[in-house]
Amino acid sequence: MAEFVLYEDAFKRIDEELRRLYQLSNAKLVFLVDRNGQLIASVGETRNIDTTALASLTAGNIAATGGIAKLLGQKEFSILFHEGERDNIHISLVANKVILVVVFDQRSSLGLVRLRVKKSSQVLEQVFSELETRRPEKKVEEISPFADITDEDIEKLFG
Repeated sequence: MAEFVLYEDAFKRIDEELRRLYQLSNAKLVFLVDRNGQLIASVGETRNIDTTALASLTAGNIAATGGIAKLLGQKEFSILFHEGERDNIHISLVANKVILVVVFDQRSSLGLVRLRVKKSSQVLEQVFSELETRRPEKKVEEISPFADITDEDIEKLFG
């Protein structure tokens, strides 16, 4: 799985879109996770939730569902929905790179969440598409503190 570099301007666009989705879907929590389970950004009610564990478990859920899809001859299930007693969770794969998660309750509906996720996914796909074509900024070459030490220097030191 290819890693990607997330630049500050792209992160700001992602954060703005997550905030928009959070408000327009009337969600409790919206977050974005990479496929390895690393939390990228979150918006909403996070104080009583272990977001690190939730991010990791969500990525595991996508991976497990991918295995089920393969067993059934499918490429992948790109959208998952779990209905709970109080809360519901909508999980979708965006640009085959990141996982968008919306946690919502009775203040919202699955239809509204799906509509808003679809629109936000288009924006996020654009951001990740641009990141894919963006070349990493050139790094200043790191110079090893041992670069100018020769075999002769080592022999003098230990000889």
